[in-house]
Amino acid sequence: MAVIKPEGWLLDTAENREALRSPANLLRAEEEGRTVEARALVCDSSHNLIVDLGCMKGIIPREEGALGLDDGTTRDIAVISRVNKAVCFKIISLPHPPDKMAVLSRRAAQEEAVRLYISKLKPGDIIDARVTHLEPFGCFVDIGCGIASLIPIDLISVSRIAHPRDRFRVGQDIRAVVKSVEGPSRVCLTHKELLGTWEENAANFTPGETVAGIVRSVESYGIFVELAPNLAGLAEPKEGVKPGQHASVFIKSLIPEKMKVKLIIVDAFDAEYKPEEPYYYITGDHIDRWVYSPPGCEKVIETVFK
Repeated sequence: MAVIKPEGWLLDTAENREALRSPANLLRAEEEGRTVEARALVCDSSHNLIVDLGCMKGIIPREEGALGLDDGTTRDIAVISRVNKAVCFKIISLPHPPDKMAVLSRRAAQEEAVRLYISKLKPGDIIDARVTHLEPFGCFVDIGCGIASLIPIDLISVSRIAHPRDRFRVGQDIRAVVKSVEGPSRVCLTHKELLGTWEENAANFTPGETVAGIVRSVESYGIFVELAPNLAGLAEPKEGVKPGQHASVFIKSLIPEKMKVKLIIVDAFDAEYKPEEPYYYITGDHIDRWVYSPPGCEKVIETVFK
């Protein structure tokens, strides 16, 4: 199976830079049917994209701007939002004389991405993705040539978050797992399985330590504090603590058979620390089953990919 990367990954490769160096090189890329990337300069009033090819300019007509524009399943914002960013495309025709614009098709590049790569993905496949925008309900990512997919907020990590921006930023490159495939180009993703089991995360902490954490929720019976994206503990109630605050917490105990971490909040405070880059415990390209809970635990938490 061919692997096609998110839009922008080709832009600074040696082969792509060489293709943009001269009209002759662009002609060779056209003849070979290669996907090329360049920066979109303008989206005109008719929603055609004007692209900087280095040695000339090119135009992606609106109808060639993205899969689904012709039947309304994709909105024009998918084209407008590419201005000043990399766009992928196939070269349809080069101008004669060369002072006119080349005609390009982003839709053709996306069709190839679907045919050769996205339509062949299976649940459990681990793929590269690039964060494109964040909504309260989840994180949208590009999984190849600008094809969008969603990681629902509850599948981002085991530790619950208020908004995907608590984990990700736009433009960030991440890994994700195919959760389900609902059509040739419709793929739903999950992320939490890559962030480690309870045991793997708990191994980084020892009772008696005071460590950093983030307050995720405040309940009448205690305060949930995240120690890692896939590990949270319950602290005793403390006056004035609010969700979203950073904290220093004392670890009283780790109880694997109940997947519990007992904490005491030493201090809680407001801070604007950026989310850390995710650490992935799984480095392969596929998983069939992931078990979060430790062996012998009273409750089994797992994901089975079918």
